[in-house]
Amino acid sequence: MKKILISGKWIDTNNYLEIINPYNGKCVDSVSKASSNHLKEAVDSAVRGSKIMKGVSRHRKYEILSKTAELMLERKDEIAKTMALESGKPLAYSRGEVSRAYETIVLSAEEAKRLGGEVIPFDAAPTSSDKYCFYIRVPVGIVLSITPFNFPLNLVCHKIGPAIAGGNSVIHKPASKTPLTSLILGEILLEAGLPKEALNIVICSAEDAENYLVKNPLIRKISFTGSKLIGERIASNAGLKKLSMELGSNSGVIIDENSDIDKAVSAVKVGAFGYSGQVCIHCQRAYVHDSVYEEFKKKIVDAANNLVIGDPLEIGTDIGPMIDEKEIIRIKSWLDEAKSQGAKILCGNEREGFAFKPTVIEKVTEEMKIVKDETFGPTLALIPFSDFKEAVSKLNNSIYGLQAGVFTENLRNSYYAIDTLDVGGVMINDIPTFRIDLMPYGGLKGSGYGREGPKYAIEEMTEIKCVRFHL
Repeated sequence: MKKILISGKWIDTNNYLEIINPYNGKCVDSVSKASSNHLKEAVDSAVRGSKIMKGVSRHRKYEILSKTAELMLERKDEIAKTMALESGKPLAYSRGEVSRAYETIVLSAEEAKRLGGEVIPFDAAPTSSDKYCFYIRVPVGIVLSITPFNFPLNLVCHKIGPAIAGGNSVIHKPASKTPLTSLILGEILLEAGLPKEALNIVICSAEDAENYLVKNPLIRKISFTGSKLIGERIASNAGLKKLSMELGSNSGVIIDENSDIDKAVSAVKVGAFGYSGQVCIHCQRAYVHDSVYEEFKKKIVDAANNLVIGDPLEIGTDIGPMIDEKEIIRIKSWLDEAKSQGAKILCGNEREGFAFKPTVIEKVTEEMKIVKDETFGPTLALIPFSDFKEAVSKLNNSIYGLQAGVFTENLRNSYYAIDTLDVGGVMINDIPTFRIDLMPYGGLKGSGYGREGPKYAIEEMTEIKCVRFHL
């Protein structure tokens, strides 16, 4: 049984939540649930922690985060297995996530030393030639971190790492389905020397999180990754806080007529079906030029049918379970609805145990849920096009705008896509699912606002303080 973390103490609340393995439905462990009083204690701890963190030097923050990264590697097998058990993420993907999280923490450590300010050339103004000015960046104070189930380590590191590097204290609320990995990270951060008041990890209901954390005026910054619906609710209740919102997408890719089809298929296979499509930048829509449509269709269907469905703990497994039963039911209903409206299922649309088979669908319309909404499942809709600009326009026809991919050897088309696609990131000759952890990552429109990547997240987790001298 795991406990919540408040002010360096592991607390048994006598109220427990079972963590279920989505592959076999068995209980992995249980965790203590925080009450409203515990959440108030966490805020009190974070207030003390924010004052302590203001006095922690840049070099000391670098040391703490560097030690955290080192300890993560020492426990990498344990972390990867825990992640696979609680999230159903295949072990190969879980190990990859540990490696990425290590990089995220290292990047955060490096940025802790770089955090500075800038001299403002006051003599550029005609009335201020005898004045001197600069600004520094100071911590916001308390950062509330809220993360989803699908990346229970790296997305947490993308919030906690920059928060610490920026000199803040943190209250972290992990997804209720996957809190175990976050609790291991908490152990590691304390062992690495983080002041005990600077990190509080609580598992609680959404209602309590809203009432006692989101609405709390002592919390200055909220960094949230999750659904658009919940993001909108947080934004409406947060009050005067800084917000970073990564709210998902239904990302698309364009396969142009002169593309390397084998390269595109290999990438789209991962983008569409990796981790059962439970990824914010899941490759959900593929706009394929008429001249290569049939070739791409045959090869992507073959690739989908050859993926191995099985136990996430088996190293050869490509496709593990959906996070829970209701997600299988929802995706199946969307596909069946599309089929009833004239779409054609090319493969998949069946469950296998707690998994859902990779599904390719064509003859879709833009009004179908499987195209316009976020499936968050292993689905790929194929849509032919004859004019590149038309494909860009159709890809843009979405309430979301996180990332897009474009496969093309046409330089003019590349620049047209870069200039015209209404998304936060354009990946040329790659899938929208591409992300490295130092890049500025975030979306437009319904996909949210703000950017992750340690350098950019720290900017969102600090304030500018302007200093002026009159000489």
